[in-house]
Amino acid sequence: MSRRCQVEPAAPGYRGGMTVHVFSLVPAAYVILLREGGRGPEVLLQLRRGTGYMDGHWACGAAGHVEAGESVLDAAVREAREEIGVVVDPRALEPLTAMHRSNDVGGAALEQRVDFFFALRRWEGEPGVREPARTGGLAWCPLAGLPEPVPPHERAVLELLRESLSGGRAVPAITTFGFAPGEGIDLYRCAREH
Repeated sequence: MSRRCQVEPAAPGYRGGMTVHVFSLVPAAYVILLREGGRGPEVLLQLRRGTGYMDGHWACGAAGHVEAGESVLDAAVREAREEIGVVVDPRALEPLTAMHRSNDVGGAALEQRVDFFFALRRWEGEPGVREPARTGGLAWCPLAGLPEPVPPHERAVLELLRESLSGGRAVPAITTFGFAPGEGIDLYRCAREH
């Protein structure tokens, strides 16, 4: 016996159309250059400017979106070369964590990110500013005394790295950010209200 679907009539006053939400997942690579300094482990940070996103924040030395057809390792190598002028052997990239995060406030999470964080202890060349319109400078900063402000999701990973290097637990392979209250998502000037 065949069954037919019955179409219900539209509600009175309905004029057609539907709100469609498109979900997107944006991958990015973050390269944390790491060295031993006089006050313990140091990381290279760049002062963001002229980007429209987190300008005025001290961010990971090299980071950016994965481009179409590119692996996350290729993106990490490319970003390090483009942003700070260092040559990276992809085998030297030490996976730290994959962070699943949301930039949306209020739980809709229509745009989510997956950020792949790598530590880098070996590279060729001297790090320097290669995009002066987008970078206010570079600084080696002790993990135990990071400057303010740092993008909240990056600070979370840097604090996990500091704890791990101080003999604490290892950085978890997978982390999340922005899905729970109090994770600092409100600090994102680009977060969308729902």
